[in-house]
Amino acid sequence: MEKTWRWFGKKDSISLSDLRQIGVEGVVTALHHIPTGEVWPVEEILDLKRYIEQSGLRWSVVESLPVAEAVKYAGKDRRRLIENYKKSLENLGRCGVTTVCYNFMPVIDWIRTDLHRQQADGTYTLYFDKARFAYFDIHILERKNAEADYSAEILKQVGELAKTITQREKDELIDTIIVKTQGFINGNIREGDLNPVAIFKSLLANYKGIDRDALRENLKYFLENVIPTAEEYGVNLCIHPDDPPFSVLGLPRIVTCEADIDWFLNAVDNPHNGLTFCAGSLSSGAHNDVPALARKFASRTHFVHLRSANVLPNGDFVEAPHLAGRAHLIELIRIFHPYPALPMRVDHGPLLLSDKDKNYNPGYSFLGRMKALAEVSGLMAAVDYYDK
Repeated sequence: MEKTWRWFGKKDSISLSDLRQIGVEGVVTALHHIPTGEVWPVEEILDLKRYIEQSGLRWSVVESLPVAEAVKYAGKDRRRLIENYKKSLENLGRCGVTTVCYNFMPVIDWIRTDLHRQQADGTYTLYFDKARFAYFDIHILERKNAEADYSAEILKQVGELAKTITQREKDELIDTIIVKTQGFINGNIREGDLNPVAIFKSLLANYKGIDRDALRENLKYFLENVIPTAEEYGVNLCIHPDDPPFSVLGLPRIVTCEADIDWFLNAVDNPHNGLTFCAGSLSSGAHNDVPALARKFASRTHFVHLRSANVLPNGDFVEAPHLAGRAHLIELIRIFHPYPALPMRVDHGPLLLSDKDKNYNPGYSFLGRMKALAEVSGLMAAVDYYDK
């Protein structure tokens, strides 16, 4: 696999020369400054591509060319937005950037309740606390009938939390769930937005009446329209699994398990309609056998995220060290090893040593990811040696 790294553009505090020194071969990035739904111009694609290549690297993957919300809920601007998406795919293909990661998660991308959960070894990592998330849903969002989505045990924990939670903790929960994990990746809400809860509620309202079947049909409509363009210009589209891989906030999630992946691959059965195999997202669902999924879908996987999670008995989940957890990365590397041009990046490294003092985007520390890359590189070398 090709060793790649998610890099957030010319203003990223981690330089491309840093990446060369630690063994990175390709860059995963995007034109983050272009608003979602607008066309990516050839000139801007080429400018960034040349900048990356001048550092001895290549632009391996676009992550992400975001799908506008109105496409997901079939709003009145859907047709125009899809045409713009097709034009961006054409421009990327003409420029030789031919792997595009995207997602079809309504309103909210990846979700955590804690960005700095301290571990026994002193490092800090990302954490999803189901009871705290339920508190946010029931008492901060005040979503109608939210209680019906949670077990009696979780509701009991929410009741206890309501007696002790401080205003500062509430504010941190809002900031973590709907601002910090979203704003740096073409999110719907950004740092500095006033009253993010009200904005978030208005976004949720767009999905009233959109159930799982309706969202699936909207994804199929999108794919039927964009895959012919992707095929014409040699672009591989690869959807990212939902993170976490289960319904949240009353919103449907449709890329959560084997049956879901089967469905969208068969809905538009074309090799350019593929999967981003995010081992971390998939392993945070206790229902998923991650190596089995890799074996089944390797031939339609165009991009791999190597990280791992552990699911706790109470339903919480936590990022695991890259050599541990439910994803079984060494087995995944064995499975994907026969695909030499397949781009891979390590993901969601812990905060360690001086990482915590830096203002890195959540999940994207330097030293933590460098450690993960070294570990994964060692696994890749071992597989390469013993599987010859």
